[in-house]
Amino acid sequence: MDAASGKGIGDMRTGLVGRLEKLDSAFYGRRSVVTVARSLLGKVLVTVLDGVRTSGRIVEVEAYNGVVDRASHAFAGRRTARTEVMFGTGGTAYVYLIYGIHHLFNVVTNRKDIPHAVLVRALEPLEGIPVMLERMGRERLDHSLTRGPGNVSRALGLRTYHSGLSLQNGEVWIGDDGFRPRRGEIGASPRIGVDYAGEDAALHYRFFLRGNKYVSGPKRLNEVHG
Repeated sequence: MDAASGKGIGDMRTGLVGRLEKLDSAFYGRRSVVTVARSLLGKVLVTVLDGVRTSGRIVEVEAYNGVVDRASHAFAGRRTARTEVMFGTGGTAYVYLIYGIHHLFNVVTNRKDIPHAVLVRALEPLEGIPVMLERMGRERLDHSLTRGPGNVSRALGLRTYHSGLSLQNGEVWIGDDGFRPRRGEIGASPRIGVDYAGEDAALHYRFFLRGNKYVSGPKRLNEVHG
């Protein structure tokens, strides 16, 4: 479908399934960041900025396991002005800038002083697609619109100044509309771009919805089964 319709060109069951219920603090507060990451697949990331609502279904994520994970910004308890938000309460946005260009949106999980986080790598767009296209400087919708974490943040208007926001507010939040991935639909692989993390680079902490064309990464990783 084209951008004028405001609808996606999804690969699965597109559109909102039912009423969108905001995820509560208990969802984010669970001890296993891997469990939270897998559970985020199929949920809907929403932004309401200057009265404009955009949203997309989460189809790819990566888990970062805090102080014991060499790929994490908080490895070995490292605390900086940028990463301090990771040590806060679960259910908080962590947005950081990479290469001076891309804003990457993460969800802080677990409880205070345990710096777990989940990176949202890709969405299947649902609402506000014309606005997303305008933000991206594009005229027509294709599968690259919200493929990759930099595109996710740009399309939804997320910036570093959103870092530290509670996901219980009305500006940035994640909801559940009853969508559930089918059995065998979730794939798992090593994370992307963390070769520096030694043996932790091989951990299967990246989760994605298999067959969805918005999923980023090389084909060889997307053929790995969870």
